[in-house]
Amino acid sequence: MLPLLAYAPPLPPEALGDPGFRRNHGLRYAYVAGAMANGITSVNMVTAMARAGMIGFFGAGGLGPEAIEAAVVRLRETLGEAGAWGVNLIHSPGDPLLEAATVDLYLRHNVRRVSASAYLNLTEPLIRYRLSGIHADAEGRVICPNKVVGKVSRVEVARRFLSPPPEKLVARLLEKGRITPEAARLAARIPVAEDLTAEADSGGHTDNQPALALLPTMIALRDEMTARHAYERFPRVGLGGGIATPQAAAAAFAMGAAYVLTGSINQSCVEAGTSERVRRMLAEACQADITMAPAADMFEMGVKVQVLKRGTMFPQRAARLYEIYRAHDRWESVPADQRAVLERDFFRCSFADEWAATRAFFERRNPSHIDRAERDPRHRMALVFRSYLGRASGWATGGVADRVIDYQVWCGPSLGAFNEWVRGTFLEKPENRGTAEVAMNLMFGAAVATRAAALRNQGIALSPAVEGVRPMTLETINAYLQDTEAPL
Repeated sequence: MLPLLAYAPPLPPEALGDPGFRRNHGLRYAYVAGAMANGITSVNMVTAMARAGMIGFFGAGGLGPEAIEAAVVRLRETLGEAGAWGVNLIHSPGDPLLEAATVDLYLRHNVRRVSASAYLNLTEPLIRYRLSGIHADAEGRVICPNKVVGKVSRVEVARRFLSPPPEKLVARLLEKGRITPEAARLAARIPVAEDLTAEADSGGHTDNQPALALLPTMIALRDEMTARHAYERFPRVGLGGGIATPQAAAAAFAMGAAYVLTGSINQSCVEAGTSERVRRMLAEACQADITMAPAADMFEMGVKVQVLKRGTMFPQRAARLYEIYRAHDRWESVPADQRAVLERDFFRCSFADEWAATRAFFERRNPSHIDRAERDPRHRMALVFRSYLGRASGWATGGVADRVIDYQVWCGPSLGAFNEWVRGTFLEKPENRGTAEVAMNLMFGAAVATRAAALRNQGIALSPAVEGVRPMTLETINAYLQDTEAPL
């Protein structure tokens, strides 16, 4: 009989992460497809994730109420109210009426999960969503049907999500009749978010936080807030940003992540609500092909988003617009030569025509901006600049051929790591990238990497061929998972 040198017990991918997270959302795998705005995380992508035993959040950010409602109706018809799916709720400090209307829509259609992102402070609409329908069961346990998954990168914001709803907002909602007295009474017993995604170096809105520092900090904060408020159930902390290889997913779970969340890599998948041209651009990107650029929704505040720079001049042009906004109090004070360049190359029309189109948009979306712009020439200039920034993402998702140079494509450096990992395999081509197939490769590979680490920690030297799992088809992965004799 040979001596036993080391032992690593079986580890199927569904064992990774927090079992409470999987149970609470009805999942097989602790894996989330994050909400990429403008419908990039599409109905088809959310549906594919649900059918694979995972969860996706429809990318409602940047869309109007009509488009969001159409997506919600389709998801309810396809997956049902109780299915594993959710929708994004993005903080809109410049358009609070839109945020409130979006919450009204979600409550009207019984949307049970939202991914709350880009929040700086908590708002009445978010708290109203969380507390709607809250009640105590026969044993006195708090039942909160509406689940909030917060997405944060800063400790001070995480602290707000891990605290009970602010008393001031609760009192205001109660006074307005937006919540019941029972909801107001029970609010102190629950956190705003029962799941919190620590957002590291991601695409779109990001603070470029390092995952190795961010996740342990958020977990420690979770423990502190749970003890302070004596919650009945621990809020769970997952990790997003940088999850693009099996090793990255394994590292996240090893650090205690309840789940992993992906975004950038999903944008290159066939279900993504973007153009074929963008998918090809993303599939060719390297880690160095990413940069920061001013954000359309928080332009005046100087907030930035992480975007692709290869194949587009959007980052440079967006930065130029912000420089001009900072330096001048109105369009007329911008030097004539600079105005000519913006009208010819950026707007492709006169400033007056661009303002007329922008004005028409805000007449439909939020007329208060027009009133302010008529009084404040600098705000009028900001709205026109924001219009360019906002449409740049639409030109990308729509594949507008004569606007490639202006494409705004949100992504993080993890995409480059993914492209390097799949190079030379069937997943190198974007037309072969299915969201669920990519997800299963990461989860399967993470399970293998975790077991390999267990053996290595017992003094076993493993070859790179054993540890370095290469992409496989779903059929191959499923064959491994169904074969109890196969090594995993």
